[in-house]
Formats: sequence, structure tokens, C-alpha cells
Amino acid sequence: MKGPTKFFIGIDVSKPYFDVSLMTVLSHVKQGVETARFENTNPGIKVFDKWLKAHGVTMDGNSLVVIENTGIYHRQIWSFCSRKHLPIHIGNAAHIKWSFGIARGKNDKIDSIRLCNYAFKESDTLTATMPLNPILLHLKDFISARTKLLKQITSLRVSIKELGNVNEKAHQKIIERSLKSAIDGIVKSIRNIEQEIKKIIEENNAFKNNYKLLISIPGIGHVTAVYLIGCTATFAGSPTGKQLACYAGVAPFEHSSGISIKGKTRVHRMANKELKRLLHLGALSAIQYNQEIKNYYNRKRDEGKHGMAVLNAVRNKIVLRVAAVIKNQTAFKNNYKIAA
Repeated sequence: MKGPTKFFIGIDVSKPYFDVSLMTVLSHVKQGVETARFENTNPGIKVFDKWLKAHGVTMDGNSLVVIENTGIYHRQIWSFCSRKHLPIHIGNAAHIKWSFGIARGKNDKIDSIRLCNYAFKESDTLTATMPLNPILLHLKDFISARTKLLKQITSLRVSIKELGNVNEKAHQKIIERSLKSAIDGIVKSIRNIEQEIKKIIEENNAFKNNYKLLISIPGIGHVTAVYLIGCTATFAGSPTGKQLACYAGVAPFEHSSGISIKGKTRVHRMANKELKRLLHLGALSAIQYNQEIKNYYNRKRDEGKHGMAVLNAVRNKIVLRVAAVIKNQTAFKNNYKIAA
């Protein structure tokens, strides 16, 4: 029986251009792979569109584009696929790389061919990424800008403090006076960015609703709530607590093999480090100010558990609560009662 024609497209994206590999499967038989390079610009996207049409690529479920998440450089292609209703899977670069096994040789063209083959082999399990949401991208850009500015102001303040330990007072005052305008400017920029973030949250019902649910959880403050909305695309795909914990790097996994390796459970190093940092701060706050979490932490420490292991358990507990309130669309209720 003659099957539908399917198209599998692998795209390796860089800042100036992107390499494309196209595999056509005709009546369940793979055809030769076509390759091309296009500029990563609006005119380049138009040429890419004409190239796809020339090869008969259909903009429907019979086609699949696979690219790696490159931060910002893949946005043009993502936007194009969203407008054309062309299914696209934006995958984790490390996960895709490991799926290749032992790979010899590397350049942009080879990488696009490997992505094309990956799309063909994994098409039954890959899910299409949500269409690009410009408002979500604006939120993520502001979050990223705020994070960078906070790092800059922290770096300046630490530098000033360290210089104060070795400089003469007169010279130190000149240093502090010289950098004051820079610090004040960064503080003002952070304040302006925060206003824009609050405006986006307030004007988008989905963001606003999830934000209110998140800040109801002990250990989740404004910054962490906004970051969670941004990094999960306001929880697109409804991630489970386990999936969210893995993404944040707080889910412990067994580390053993036979009789020679008997390591302790450990979290994986491949995680969203910024989210993990925010959860760490949230856990510290919850331990200090939330009686339930405080009692839990002290009880586990009294049982002889390592402090960091218990702290990670608190982070994991917070993440599971995040997944629960989002799934149920119900604010967190603290039913904990202190024994008399």
C-alpha cells in the first residue's frame, strides 16, 4: 500500500547562517538527503521558504523540523515554523548529542544531517514544540537582562569591598564615588525591568493566574515565580513533579553498578543552574520562616542526615508542590498543624 510522503528536516543553527538537511520518505522508502545553507536573517528565511516549496515539503503533520535549542539564534526559524504551521521540535542539545552515540567528524553540514536522521528515527516519540509566543519571549528577555544586571552590580560591590581592605581611605572614597553613578544606573535599570516584568504578568491572564498560584507556596517568591513561568513557557506540556525536579537538578538518582560502584544517590549536573540557585535560596528561606519546613529540616538533621541532602529534599519538596498547584490550578493550602 502506498503511504504518505513524509519530510524530515534537520537544521543546525548558528548566528550568521543555518544549514538544512532534508530527507524525503516516499512510500516508506528513504530518498537521498538534500542539503543547503541559508542566512539567519529575514531574507534568508524567505529563501528557505522557497527552497522548501521547490522540494514539495508540506506544511502539515507529514513534515517535522528538528533543531537544537541555541538560546536566541533559532528564533527566526521557530517564528517561521509557527507562522506556517510547520511542526518543529526544539530539542535539548546534550540529549540530541548523546543520541548520536560515537560520532566522528563535525561541521555544520554534518550536524544538520545527523539532526535530520534523528528526526526520522525518533519521529514517533518527538513532540512538536508550542508555537512561538512573542509575549513569552519578551518576558524571558527581561528575566535574562535582570539576571545579567544583578551579576554586574554584585561584581562591582564585591570589588569595591575588596579594594576597601587594601586601599587608603582617601583613595577608596574616590573609587566609591567614581563607581556610584554606574551602580545607581544599574539599580535604575533593574527597577525599570522589574516594572516591565510586572506589567507583562498583569496583562496576561495565564501568566497572572500561574504567578498567583506559585507565590502561594512557601519558598517561592516573586523572582522564582516569574523565572518558572519563563523557563517552562508557563508550564507548557504540563510537566510532572519528577520532570520538573530533573530539569531543576534536584531529583536524586541512584549511582551504583554491580559490586564495584556503590555511590550515594546524587543529582545530575545537567540542569537549569539558575533555577536550581533560586530554589536553593527559596529552600533556605522556607527553612527559616516556614514552621513545617523548619521542623522537617531539623528532624532529618537530628536523624543524622547530611545538611545538603536535607536541603535538596526541601528543594525537591518545593518543586513537587509547584507541579501540584499548577496541575490542580489551586493555591497551596498549608494544613500543617503544630502538635500541642
